[in-house]
Order: sequence, then structure tokens, then C-alpha cells
Amino acid sequence: MSSIVDHEAREDFNRARLHETLHRIMNALSAQNQELLSLNEVKQVLRPRGETYRGMQTIEISQIVGSEGRYRDFSKSFLPRHDYLKHRWVSIDKAHLQDVILPPVRLYEIGGLYFVRDGNHRVSVAKAQGVGAVDAEVTSLSSAITLDPSMSREELTRAVIAYEKSMFYEQTRFARLVPDYTLVFTATGRYDEVLQHIHGHKYFINQGISEEIPFDKALVSWYLNVFRPVVDTIEAERIMTRFPGRTHADLYMWIVKRWHLLKDRFGADYPVSEVTRQFSLRYGTTLWQRIRSFFGKDNSQRRMGPVNEP
Repeated sequence: MSSIVDHEAREDFNRARLHETLHRIMNALSAQNQELLSLNEVKQVLRPRGETYRGMQTIEISQIVGSEGRYRDFSKSFLPRHDYLKHRWVSIDKAHLQDVILPPVRLYEIGGLYFVRDGNHRVSVAKAQGVGAVDAEVTSLSSAITLDPSMSREELTRAVIAYEKSMFYEQTRFARLVPDYTLVFTATGRYDEVLQHIHGHKYFINQGISEEIPFDKALVSWYLNVFRPVVDTIEAERIMTRFPGRTHADLYMWIVKRWHLLKDRFGADYPVSEVTRQFSLRYGTTLWQRIRSFFGKDNSQRRMGPVNEP
């Protein structure tokens, strides 16, 4: 009996590995969308502010979309990606075939989705065996955003950016105060940074007058006297083509950070045009460089979502 179970478990693993290989080949053009999500990367995007222990729950496997530490070992469907997973995977499958009760898995919940804290092999075996749900010890991480199980890294990032944008526009009334411009970023956390810039500009203006100006007036002044001149310089230097997929607001944020550092070093009169030119030469890419990168000559490690800063 034992040898039969051993053989069946090994065959189950071989089938799971074959399915993973075939699935990877068939989805080669969208490989990144087939990757299991990393909890740490998701936390960097969602920035949870606390956690709550939820205790034992029964969780649908379809809602488990990532892992805390083993996200490179399994596909998005929790199929094993490497042969070195076989020993542990087979031992878990044997227990399943013999109806041995295993300890519950441990999961993190965030945005309505679940990430494996402990028990990746158990989830993988359960998924391969067609089990619909698992018993889990759950800890929830706070998030104001509800996620979808089908989301890729890029889609998750875009959802967070859209949420942050809506909160920023609601809080600042930006659309009413600056109706002819739409502030768009391709990285998370930028709207909070812009809000800090506006408050900093408001503080600076208030130093020279006796009566504090309202926030609305400070926002319009920031746009006209800080943001817009930098964007005009970006356009005058014609550097947007060297940063495909980025926006004027992205470059504004990067350039201003660099500009403040250089003004501290060389004086307040250091020209933003020189910062912009240096930034473009150092971090921008030409069409030929992008073609080389596309064909694998200059590939860099992929990161979740848009690059936050050069």
C-alpha cells in the first residue's frame, strides 16, 4: 500500500510540474502576469498601517494569490516551478492521499486577498488535488483598497495609484483649482509627496506675510510657480522621449529631489535646466538602447510596477 501511495504522489508531482511547464510556454508573452505575488512587494505598494489577528477561518484557494517568501517557487496557479520542491511536495501529497490531517496553513489577508505565510506546499497540493478551500490561521493587514485575484503586479500598482489619485483630488479639490491640467503619476506614494510639496510651499509663502494664506491659494501658487516651471523646462529640453511610459509629473518629482540636493551644494541659483539636462543624460534611454534591452542585451531585474525613482 505504501509503495502505491508513493508512486501516486510522485506522479502527481510530475503532472503538476508538466502543467506548470506547458502553462509557462503557452503564456510566454505574458509571463509576468503568471507570477505569484510577493507579499513584501504588495505591502510596499499598499503600505498597510496595522495588522489584526483573525484566528481560524476557511479560505477559498482561489483567493490565495501570493506568498511571503516562496513566491518564486510556485506559479500563480500554485503549481511547483522547480524539481527541488519534489521531496516536500510528495510528502504532503502522500498525507493528503492517506487522509492525514495536516496543520492549518498560516495566511496574511490584505485587500480581500490572501498570501501564504506558512504552508506553500500544502496550498499547492490542495490546488493540484482540486480542493476548493483550506483551513487557515489568518492575520489581516489593513488596506483601504479591495483587490481582485486576477490582478497582476502592474494591475495592482495601477489600482493603488488610481485610489491615491482619487483621494488626492478629493482632499485638495485639484480639478477645480487647476482645471486645465491632470496630475498623473506612474508610481505609488507620489500624491502624498506632492501634498507635502504644497504644504511646504504654503509654509514658505507664509513666512513673508502676516496673515496665513488658505490652502487653495497655496496649491494654485505651487502649480504656477513651482510645478509648471519645471514641466516647462522638461518640455523645452525635449526629454520625455528618453523616459517612455513616464509622465511630466514623474519627472518633476525626480528632478526636484535632485535640484534641492544640488542647490544645497552649489547655491540657490543652480539652474533647473542644468539639473534636467543631467538627469536626462544619466537616467534617460535612447531608442537604440531600448531596442538592445528588448532583445536581452541590457536586461535589468524586473520590479513590481513602475520604477519609483532612478
